[in-house]
Amino acid sequence: MTGAEDKIGYRFKDRALLQQALTHPSYGGDHRVPHYQRLEFLGDAVLELYISEMLYKAYPDLPEGKLTRMRADLVKEETLSQAVRDMGVPAHILLSAGEDKSGGRDKSSILCDIFEAITGAIYLDGGRREAGEFIKRALGERLDRDTSRDDHLDSKSRLQALLQAVGDMPEYTLIASRGPAHLPEFEYAVFSALSRQELGRGKGQSKQAAQLEAASRALELIQARSNPDK
Repeated sequence: MTGAEDKIGYRFKDRALLQQALTHPSYGGDHRVPHYQRLEFLGDAVLELYISEMLYKAYPDLPEGKLTRMRADLVKEETLSQAVRDMGVPAHILLSAGEDKSGGRDKSSILCDIFEAITGAIYLDGGRREAGEFIKRALGERLDRDTSRDDHLDSKSRLQALLQAVGDMPEYTLIASRGPAHLPEFEYAVFSALSRQELGRGKGQSKQAAQLEAASRALELIQARSNPDK
């Protein structure tokens, strides 16, 4: 099991948990040993909680619907199975001879189950923090890439994610409020919390619309500074 631990990046106190996490039901049935389905059940819940908490904290302005779609993309079969392949774990999976011969070692459905089972095993062996570290390590760039996709995020969320990556945060300030009550116009500026530099301004008939416009202008400014020749 040492080789599998090296691939996963975690040392088990109870290696029986790791062996169970890597044991397909076909092998478990043939050899009358515990297989991964119970750990998969637990790991699925741990994974969903970790991803949900991460998204909730990273994108405070996103509505529930968008958060749900983002989470679904991160925990889908394609994502988890590829992570298992990238770690080199398939070689350590225990399969029946028939399942192995039929290509079970590369079936996305099995590899997805393995990811969840490993998550559950680490949670039982090392606790929530270690399970979270495994998820973060295993998914790695996928977390950064998938949670920054423009089709998920509005301009405020994209700006916040961009600034958080460098230890900064956006701060919005009301500059002016004009017009009659039935047709108001708000003007907001967005600043860097660290440098206090103004990044952009926006106007709109609601505070949210004005802030979104300010964030959009800030993103344009940051992109222009990053690509001065364009």
